[in-house]
Amino acid sequence: MAHLLVVESWVGSMSRLLPRAIRESGHEFTFLTRDLHHYLRSAPEGTAHPLLAARHVITADTNDTAALLPLVERLHAVLGFDGVVTSCDYYLPTVGRIAGHLGLTGPSPEAVENACRKDATRRVLADAGLPGPRFAVHQEWAGIAGAAREIGYPLVVKPIDLCAGMYVRRVDDEAQLAAAVRALADFPVNARGQRRAPVVLLEEMLNGPEVSVEAVSHAGAVHVVGVTDKSIGGAPAFIETGHMFPAALTAAGTEAAEQTALAALTALGLTDGVVAHTEIKLTSDGPRVVEVNPRPAGNRITELIRHVTGIDLAAAFVDVALGRAPDLRRTDTGLRSAAIGFLVPPTAGTLESLEDGPLRDAPDVLEVQLSPPGKQVKAAGSNNEYLGHVMAGDPEGTGARDRVEALLAEVRSGLVIR
Repeated sequence: MAHLLVVESWVGSMSRLLPRAIRESGHEFTFLTRDLHHYLRSAPEGTAHPLLAARHVITADTNDTAALLPLVERLHAVLGFDGVVTSCDYYLPTVGRIAGHLGLTGPSPEAVENACRKDATRRVLADAGLPGPRFAVHQEWAGIAGAAREIGYPLVVKPIDLCAGMYVRRVDDEAQLAAAVRALADFPVNARGQRRAPVVLLEEMLNGPEVSVEAVSHAGAVHVVGVTDKSIGGAPAFIETGHMFPAALTAAGTEAAEQTALAALTALGLTDGVVAHTEIKLTSDGPRVVEVNPRPAGNRITELIRHVTGIDLAAAFVDVALGRAPDLRRTDTGLRSAAIGFLVPPTAGTLESLEDGPLRDAPDVLEVQLSPPGKQVKAAGSNNEYLGHVMAGDPEGTGARDRVEALLAEVRSGLVIR
């Protein structure tokens, strides 16, 4: 039995998948958080949050890394940690620092920090010779506007240190650019109370479909598990509206995406103790990296993979954090593809009606999760405003996406927001 330190977590599916994987692997964990109520509020009524199954729950200021490191060192002397993980992007650099400080498995803190800052990722990949979009990073308006004119419209405006597509916008002219920059400036602190870097990343607009490559690194080797496709909506935002695994690509397209992800992970130094989710645009000029995430994919992509291949990426995450070889053997699950579609609110208001009808009993449906009536709804601007999802599988081929779209159309017909 091993003992992991879990530092914070998302409150979504990985906050349940990771504790389950630790338990089913025969291990235990200590949970370290600055605000336990953040997780208690997210648990379904009448149930205990899986993170409370921790051997110990310890409260500390996880935003103060300088003070946290000596505290974790003292805890390690008493409790003995064999690995350290988080599923939350905002604490990946902290976990990298802890692993380095305690001599536990993981990439260097610098590698994690470069992957978590979108501007640093761009610089590292450019220095390694990987082709990418033209980009610029500025804080003051004069520099931002000048760089935008040089790159050329349309372009993409991004924060360098947020996730879930927050404040990522397409802009077509200087007026839209100014509005996007103002909106970003009005969000100086993230949801975990961390002050953001007050700079703006501008990128050349990349055209073409987007996919993600899911990979696991252990002992200097990176193993690709597969390629997932992605549908995007909500322009000028970039909201993920669905995914399918495996992506319906040619063998050459799959190989090109995988090799691009491998090159990016190698350039960043993410070759040990990482489950990675690398997003790639398949442009007419070849694959281009959108971003590299040194943690398991969100939006239930890990579950799509498990349904199709039998590979449990949450369990692999536990294994590599402990310095152990992950089990990436495929099994015949009876499915050839699995897809998920998200219900994106078209407007703000109060959710009055949302019916799932006979969906839950359909033989090809794997999951249905819908928000209850009475929920206050915001018009979607990122991946944080979903009203639910439907997941389905296809035992014959790559028809799972079409099936999910048909099922979501049924759900939308009963959607009422007032």
